[in-house]
Amino acid sequence: MTPNIPSARPGEAPRPPGTLVTTAHDRGVTTLALDSPANRNALSPPLVAQLSDALTACGADPAVRAVVLTHTGTTFSSGADLKAPANPYTFVGLMRQIVALPKPVVARVDGHVRAGGLGLLGACDLALAGRTSDFAFTEVRIGVAPAVISLPLLPRMAPRAAARHVLTGERFDAARAVESGLITEAADDVDAALAPVLDALRAASPQGLAESKRLLTVEVLDAFDRYAEDLVQRSATLFMTAEAREGIAAFLERRDAAWVL
Repeated sequence: MTPNIPSARPGEAPRPPGTLVTTAHDRGVTTLALDSPANRNALSPPLVAQLSDALTACGADPAVRAVVLTHTGTTFSSGADLKAPANPYTFVGLMRQIVALPKPVVARVDGHVRAGGLGLLGACDLALAGRTSDFAFTEVRIGVAPAVISLPLLPRMAPRAAARHVLTGERFDAARAVESGLITEAADDVDAALAPVLDALRAASPQGLAESKRLLTVEVLDAFDRYAEDLVQRSATLFMTAEAREGIAAFLERRDAAWVL
């Protein structure tokens, strides 16, 4: 079930037109909801920029103990907006920002997650999903590879599971996502499962949370620092190839790509 995300605190002005990330606050937890359901919360430049700004505000606000990243509509995120993609450096910066934020970021998913949306999940510290949610690395189906999203995902996922899902592009369910290390927990009622996690984070000290997260993210941040530049360049090169152009055209035209047997 999609959460009811208010757009402003009581007494604040309503959100302006063009807002793609809505914000709610409850007892030290700020919920950021991707709110562009018309294009399945695709990672367009405005959405990426607004999410980054909201995370910056959360990081600077001492009243924020933790962040929940969720969505409106039936899709957490479909990945890159293929009609108007975000700059890959900007998206890498967003994922790194989530990893490096000195406050826990918890993903709440109740729907579909594809491609770059999985990069957001990988960047979060915890990820809880409804049992009927599903996931897919669809890049291989359009002639590219999950290059930049591998930065937060490969350090967290079991290697054999990552190989299966990345190479086939198959859809897999929430139970498989838990087994692979992609998400933390699958539940029939994701909000009921989330509630004790948030209460536990509210009971933790801000310093304790920040320093504990620093220990947990060393390997992931090291991957960003060592490999981000190469992977951004590799991704950009792949998207310019004839195969990728055919794959994207086939996706947008809802037909099989030329290589499908």
